[in-house]
Amino acid sequence: MPNTNQTTNPTVDQQLTFDDQVIEKIAGITASRVDGIVSLDGNMFSEFADKVTSGTDVTKGIKVDTGEKQVAVKMDATIEYGKSAPEIFKAACKEIAAAIEQMTGLKLVKFELHINDVKTKAELSDAQKAAQRS
Repeated sequence: MPNTNQTTNPTVDQQLTFDDQVIEKIAGITASRVDGIVSLDGNMFSEFADKVTSGTDVTKGIKVDTGEKQVAVKMDATIEYGKSAPEIFKAACKEIAAAIEQMTGLKLVKFELHINDVKTKAELSDAQKAAQRS
């Protein structure tokens, strides 16, 4: 009689990996939806429908270090004048960590946000008008 406790299915060696650019893109798209972040490394976001302007490289200004189970993210951002940088930082960290974990299963273990500029609503409006003309 055969032993019914043994499985006949061979063990499959499985590995899911991600290119750094995938993590950068998830972080960039998520950051573009955080209230108060208006651009990453000079790339202006559209205020319309939480979408990045067409032609914008959402990974610009973002560096990641992706391991097998963890990821570190560092980004440069411009924020809206008058908004709280610590609140923007907390919201960005929370949202980016959630998005990365939900889409990849990776844990965000380090997050750095470098604020490189602030822009007023008038500056944002002027920049968006100039972008629409070109």
